[in-house]
Amino acid sequence: MASNSDGIKDIGPQPQSFNIEEATKRNTNFRSVAWSGRYLQVTLMSIPAGGDIGLEAHPETDQFLRLDSGRGRVQMGSAKDELTFEKDVSDGWCVLVPAGTWHNITNTGLTPMQVYAIYAPAHHAPGKVQATAAAAAADKNDKPAAWSVQLKQASDKHG
Repeated sequence: MASNSDGIKDIGPQPQSFNIEEATKRNTNFRSVAWSGRYLQVTLMSIPAGGDIGLEAHPETDQFLRLDSGRGRVQMGSAKDELTFEKDVSDGWCVLVPAGTWHNITNTGLTPMQVYAIYAPAHHAPGKVQATAAAAAADKNDKPAAWSVQLKQASDKHG
């Protein structure tokens, strides 16, 4: 398993403990998978000023996101062109995304927006590190581990 920029190693479904706020604030990668369990996964994200997480919907994955620094604008809705929920968020705010909901968070600040995300079920390859949004979009080998519990899921949708 790979280590992210802070040396946190995704050890798979083994007991793990680390200071998630400090790790999130230090993370410089677009996405670093910090821990992968059988039923959920923790990722750290750094979104540059003016950047965004990327408009998407996970048909069978609930998601919890928390901002540990920066500020942004969250948009969600039932379709990619019907984002009826909008809210400004900043340090300490969480975003709860029900499965199947289109969502995006755009960094509206002048500094990187530091976020951690919890997916249930797991959504990315254990230990996966993607330096930029472009690298994440181009990554064709980013599937959850065979040992993770997955539903017979439909493919994610991207805007």
